[in-house]
Order: sequence, then structure tokens, then C-alpha cells
Amino acid sequence: MTKIQFRRKLIVIILLCVAVTGAVVRHYAERGTTTRDIATLLMVLWVPIIGNVIAWLIGKLPRRAPRPVQAEPATFDALGAFTPHLLANITLRPTALPVHDVPLAAGEYRCALVIDNQGFSARWFVPQGEVLERGKAHSLDIEFLTPDLAKPRFPQGADFRVLVGDSFIADGRVLPPR
Repeated sequence: MTKIQFRRKLIVIILLCVAVTGAVVRHYAERGTTTRDIATLLMVLWVPIIGNVIAWLIGKLPRRAPRPVQAEPATFDALGAFTPHLLANITLRPTALPVHDVPLAAGEYRCALVIDNQGFSARWFVPQGEVLERGKAHSLDIEFLTPDLAKPRFPQGADFRVLVGDSFIADGRVLPPR
């Protein structure tokens, strides 16, 4: 036992003795006397220590075995090459500010496809030399991060929303496969 642990244990024992003494004195003192009030105060000195005693008792309980370490969550960077899982018609919503109302340029776009109250990580590519204009429907191949979970929720004809950050930027509908 370290010096600090010994001191803490000693303090707990002393305060417990003071509280027990206060309880005994209070029991035998007459109502309304100063002796009874001081004995009540001595009993109250025990209150701050109760939390430490409870923590010590909890520390003595046997612990469960730690959960096995799970693998790192999947990322699109780890997936590598683009593998389309879904063909969808996507219509970009107009932006709140007219200055931001520009088409999406070529490149990779990551988002969450939201159907009902569930979201699934996805990505799509705009091919080089093309742009996605706002307000027009565009057919795009979409790849899910976890296709086993997502594909059953996106049957043909299902409507969904596209979430990027904290904003819904587009609406979509699942098309039949090519």
C-alpha cells in the first residue's frame, strides 16, 4: 500500500469513527440541546466520504473480460477501385445562395444516401469533361461502403435523399440495373 492509499484509508476510518461517535451521542442527548446539534454535525462529516467508499466497493467487484478489438471501420480509400452497386437518377437541389448555384465538376463525391431515417455511406464519380447541373436528373453509378447492409434498403424505384455534411443536396430514385 502506498503512502497516499494509507492516508486515505486512515482518513476514512477516522471520519467513520467520528460519525459513529456522533450517532451514539445524538441518540442519548436530549432534543433541542447544543450537544444533540453538534452530534448531528459530526454525523454529517461522514457524507463526503460515502462516495469514496462506494467507489472502493465497486473497484472490488470482478470485472468482465474486455471486448475483443474490432477491425478498423472500412473506408473508401481502403476499398480501392470503384465498383458500382446501384444505378440511380439524382437531381441536385438548388442552393440557398445564388452565387453557389454552380454545376458539380468532374471528380469523386462522397455522401450519405438517406432512406427513411437510415443513412448509408456512398460515393459516385462525375466523369472527366462532364458536369452535373442543378435541377436536372442525372443517371449515376453509386458505390456503397457497406453494400451488404445498404443494397436491401434500396430496391428499384426507392426514393432517397443525398446528405453531404449537414445538408441534403439532392434527391434520388433507384433505377433498374443496366
